[in-house]
This record gives sequence, C-alpha cells and structure tokens, in this order.
Amino acid sequence: MFYDNFTYTHTHDGAKDNLNMKGSFSHDVKVKVPAAEAWKVYGTLRLSEVVRQRLPNVLSRLDVLEGDGGPGTKMHLVYPPGNPLGSLKEEFLVVDDQTMTKITQVYEGGYLNFGITLYRVTFRVVPDPEDDRGCTVKCTLDYEIREDSMANAGFVSIKALSYVMDAANDYLLSSSGVTN
Repeated sequence: MFYDNFTYTHTHDGAKDNLNMKGSFSHDVKVKVPAAEAWKVYGTLRLSEVVRQRLPNVLSRLDVLEGDGGPGTKMHLVYPPGNPLGSLKEEFLVVDDQTMTKITQVYEGGYLNFGITLYRVTFRVVPDPEDDRGCTVKCTLDYEIREDSMANAGFVSIKALSYVMDAANDYLLSSSGVTN
C-alpha cells in the first residue's frame, strides 16, 4: 500500500522568503516471517548488504564509514554509473530494538545535490497481532525541497524503497523457507 502526504511551508529568514515543500510517502508490506526475524535484516547493516547483492542496479557499493549499525552509524552509498544521484552519505539516527524502528537521514550528496534539503527514511517492523509468524514492514520517506528546486521533485519517490523492501522480504522468505 502506498500513501502520500504533502504540505507546503513558507519561512522567512529575514533576508528573503523561502517556500519549501514538505511531504512524505509511505509503503507497507506484510511479510510471512516473525517480526524479530524481519528486524534482524531491517534493523541492521544486513539490509544494505541484501540490497547490494540482490539489486546491483540500485546500489553498486556501500562502505560503513563509522559505527556498527547502531545510532550514529554513517554509510557511503554509491549508485551504479549513469545514476544522477552518484553517491550519498547517510547516518542512522535511530535504531530502536524495542519498537523495531530505524531512521536514517542523508547528510551529504545524492538528493541534497538537487535542492532536496531533507531526505529521511523510517523503517518500522510491526508484529501481526493475529499471527506471531507474520509482521508488517512500514517505510516512510519524509522530505523537504526548496522552491527553486521543484523541478527536481521527481527524484523523491518511494518506488526505490519499495524495491528495497521487496528484495529484503524475498531474502527473509527464502531464508526462512516460506514461499509466497
């Protein structure tokens, strides 16, 4: 399921007015594995490795610059040649094993080179209350883009993240022996 939410904000910094667009996209997927198993992928560095292995057309290289997968971990993601995003650096802001929530944010390159001032992704793994062998993975992309960069708004999409979720979920299902 895809959900979209857009808001427009107007700020004034004293020198000039700034018009920014804020928005979010969401995508939810049910997975036939226990939440704890899904969190072992989504809540760790394993997610990036699964994406690199299963979607080489999406991510060609990743380097852990700092950290072990917990809050403060910094990564350098390199896209395949021809991808206009080139590369970016992101930081894990939150990795909460209790709520099974991971929040990452781009802090250099990639989307930021196109006037997108905020690109933050939240993954939440939610146990299925009716089936302890299943869960829902929720992904939310929050973003802000400057008015003078609205032509680049097409770079902001949940589509690539839905591919990431599909790859992770296929990995989870194949690792657990469950078939869809």
